[in-house]
Parts: sequence; structure tokens; C-alpha cells
Amino acid sequence: MTFEHRIPAEMTARAWEVLVVGAGGTGSALLPSLARLHHAMIELGHPGGIHCTVFDDDIVSKTNVGRQGFYPVDVGQYKAPLIVNRLNNLMGTRWEARTRRIGEGDRFACDMVIGCVDTRAARKAIVGAMRRGTGGYYLDCGNEAHAGQVILGQVSRRRVPRLPHVGDLYPQLLDPKKDKVDTAPSCSMADALQKQSLVINMAIAVQAYNLLWTLFRTGTLQYCGAFVNLSTGRTSPLLVDPATWARFGYKPIVPKARVRRPCQSI
Repeated sequence: MTFEHRIPAEMTARAWEVLVVGAGGTGSALLPSLARLHHAMIELGHPGGIHCTVFDDDIVSKTNVGRQGFYPVDVGQYKAPLIVNRLNNLMGTRWEARTRRIGEGDRFACDMVIGCVDTRAARKAIVGAMRRGTGGYYLDCGNEAHAGQVILGQVSRRRVPRLPHVGDLYPQLLDPKKDKVDTAPSCSMADALQKQSLVINMAIAVQAYNLLWTLFRTGTLQYCGAFVNLSTGRTSPLLVDPATWARFGYKPIVPKARVRRPCQSI
């Protein structure tokens, strides 16, 4: 039996309001692709494409050069306005940047939040801001040294059928108590590459980009995420399937009449 998730009708009739939290490894790899997606949407007749706001309070360091989407001349500048201004100049967009972190007072009113963060505390802050706001899609992009995941879910205060977000499937990823504290900074790019693959951020960004492209181009999804392992060379999809989600311990609210028929929206 095949299940499908369908994009909300209003997202086909106006610009997508997208917030990207994190402009580091994965964020700096994904943002140029997001700008290309915006351009493709406009060319294909979408009324507005993507309006994006990027949150990041970090500054480009020497160890970021070569591993992230920055250059030697960028060292010492804030990541978010740097990459946003660069894309605005190149692509003619009017995207915005915020040089700060997400806090308990934030209330997100948008269609989608893309989380490119590396702590559980940051994920929890994102989901909290979405619940205090209007909800919407949450695209989580997370990785370790050689593996990672991309999971597209929905955050809502109402008990309605929806795609499970990363916190539904992996509650531990929203538990700040499980964050590992690494107080020893990398002294060089070579040192940093001993800790993490040079390719993993780009690999995760490509999976996120393809998921968003498929959602826009077809209006539907038969999978809502992907797991990437560079050590084994394997990429596995997360299907839009209540039985699959149940194996993670998540029990979706899905009307029985819908489950019995294939290709239903969830």
C-alpha cells in the first residue's frame, strides 16, 4: 500500500515563508540550493517562490573556510548576513538575516522551518517557537561525523493527521540534557576534518534539496526523509507510512477510512 503526503493548497498560491536556522556546515551548503529552487519555482510559474529569513549568531572562523560555504576574505564576519547578502546580489532575492539564536520568546509564523543545527537544545527551541506560533513544516537536517538524517515533519498544536517531525520519531534529539559539550575548538581545518567528513554536510543538504524540489514539483511526497551513511555508501528513505512511523514508537492520528485506501494524504 502506498501513502502520499500532499502539500497544503495555500502554498501553491503564494510565496513560501521559510526560516533557516543555522548557516554553518549544512546551512551554508543548502542555502544556495534554496535560492536555485526559488528561481526554478518562479520560472515554472509559482506566484512568489521562496522568501527566506536566516538565523545564525556565529562568525566565520578560519576553520570554517573549506569546510563550509565561506572564503578566506569572509573570516570575522557574521555568517547569516554574509551568505544572505551574497545570494541577494547574485539571485535578485530579498532574503533577510538575523544575527541571533532562537529563544523562548520567539513565535514562528511561517510555512516551513529548516533546522541546520548541531544541538538538541536548538532543536527544542525551534519546535517550541513553532508551537507558540502557527506551526507548519519542520525540515530537520542533522548529522554526525559520517552519517545523518533529513526528516520533514509538521508541527501543530492541534491533534490532526500530520507528518511526524524529528522530535516525534527521535524524542532524544530534543533533549538538551543529552547534548555533548565539546569545549576544545579545532585549531585547523585538518584538525576539524579528523572529527567530521568533508562531504557529510553537502550530502545532507542534497537530500533536503531533493525533498523540497519533489514537494514543489509534484505537490506530493511518498517519502518524508532520508538517512545517509557515507561510511557504507547507503541512503535509505523514510516512507510516508504509519506502519513505518510506528516502528519508531510514534502513533499517528490517521482516520481508518483513509488508511485502507492507497495514495491518501496524511
